[in-house]
Amino acid sequence: QLQTRMEILQDEFKYFYGCSVIEHLKARIKKPESIIKKMENKNYELTYRNLVEQVNDIAGLRIICPLKDDIFSVVDIIKGMPDINVLIEKDYVTNPKKSGYASYHLVVEVLVPVMKQVIPVKVELQIRTLAMDFWASLEHDLKYKSNNKISKKVSNELVKCAKMINKLDNQMITITKECK
Repeated sequence: QLQTRMEILQDEFKYFYGCSVIEHLKARIKKPESIIKKMENKNYELTYRNLVEQVNDIAGLRIICPLKDDIFSVVDIIKGMPDINVLIEKDYVTNPKKSGYASYHLVVEVLVPVMKQVIPVKVELQIRTLAMDFWASLEHDLKYKSNNKISKKVSNELVKCAKMINKLDNQMITITKECK
């Protein structure tokens, strides 16, 4: 439901302005075994109540923007949607994590019709630029998808790369403004 709304937003911007604040979207639903593993890692009792109350990222939507400024435009649009309730907001764009990770996170609640009722569903949104997404995807694969522990040297190199990406994102804003 949320993915479709973002796709419509993407199309509206292209139609009305000739460009879009959204480059592309990536959606995912967490696999049941991943949910259970996460709940066990956090020492949550495996109950439906804990699943609904404690796990914020069963559904996820990554919104990839061309420019850093577009991230904040998308955040403002989402926060202005009357049927979306923002539960958690974390701005790692303005204040990147120590690791260099940069992205804007929102955990939102949307109402989803199921059978004869409407249930609130949490969705984790990650909003970032193309460059931030490239870095985050590679860093995630290196740290979490491989069985190898990365060295301090590699960690430091990743932080340096994140800083270069931030500079690149800022430079792209400058170039874009000069061309308008």
